[in-house]
Amino acid sequence: MSYVIAPPPVVAVPVEGGGLFPVRRVYCIGRNYAAHAIEMGGDPDREPPFFFQKNPDDLDPSGRFPYPRRSSDVQHEVELAVALARGGEDIPVERALACVWGYAVAIDMTRRDLQDEAKRLRRPLEIAKAFARSAPIGPLVPASRIGHPSRGAITLSVDGALRQSGDLAQMIWKVPEIIAILSQYFTLAAGDVILTGTPAGVGPVARGQVMEAAIEGVGAIRVEVV
Repeated sequence: MSYVIAPPPVVAVPVEGGGLFPVRRVYCIGRNYAAHAIEMGGDPDREPPFFFQKNPDDLDPSGRFPYPRRSSDVQHEVELAVALARGGEDIPVERALACVWGYAVAIDMTRRDLQDEAKRLRRPLEIAKAFARSAPIGPLVPASRIGHPSRGAITLSVDGALRQSGDLAQMIWKVPEIIAILSQYFTLAAGDVILTGTPAGVGPVARGQVMEAAIEGVGAIRVEVV
């Protein structure tokens, strides 16, 4: 059967050393570092994990972040991205890492003004989280080469000034747990990408500024706000 319109191109993220990783879905976990949960008004000792989604083509490896219209407070959240080579339902924690293809540095850009308004009105958060090119991302690095990072510095600077500084070990829900819990609600599959939360220090950016994000043992990215 032929398509009635041309099918959209496959969304893909570059792989370090060559090749492309096709993206199926993008899942994100919220408030997964205790200090960030506190700065956002949460209680890390009591909150169960919660999730939201971005669109596959929100992942942007271009190194340029276009500041969105109709927002005046857009903030950075550096995160470890996890790319899956396989999935399933009700994946046991002890088997979760076998689903991982690789890792990358990503930034969950958030329209904080629209997010705050949505929270106040008890509306969905997609307008604040799932806007075009809202997830700058670096090249994926295969887990076969770097293993499965569970600790190491995760940082973000703006114009050379350090804003966010944490350690992967500070995640409340670790990568295997995130995969296992997600698979209780969604059927995970090859091509899925998971953003695993951000440390404290999130803050606004402006046009003309440069963000530099890094995760020890994974890589670094430089993103211009345009």
